[in-house]
Amino acid sequence: MKFIVDAQLPRKLSYLLQEYGHDVIHTLDLPSQNLTKDSYINQLSLDEKRVVISKDLDFIESLLISNKPYKLLAISMGNVTNKVLLALFKKNIHIIVSAFEDTRLVEMSDSEIIVH
Repeated sequence: MKFIVDAQLPRKLSYLLQEYGHDVIHTLDLPSQNLTKDSYINQLSLDEKRVVISKDLDFIESLLISNKPYKLLAISMGNVTNKVLLALFKKNIHIIVSAFEDTRLVEMSDSEIIVH
């Protein structure tokens, strides 16, 4: 699966997803790095069929109103350490990937995966 990891999430998440065999871009890899506009991320997501991973609620609104990005993994948890975040991804990556076969929006909190 292809992903774009948004600016407020650690680059280590990109590396973890790559270890699981996924094609991953972090916003730090883009020309404007962490200043990349949401519109650019949305278009890249559509062009390359990438799932955006973000804590930014604007992406949920955009998906529901404008049908952009291609797909979205919305991270809805407060401040957690990178260690906790990465552990949650390790535990749930197969569930997340499977969920995207049937939906465009998945939400991950610190206690559950919600498929919309």
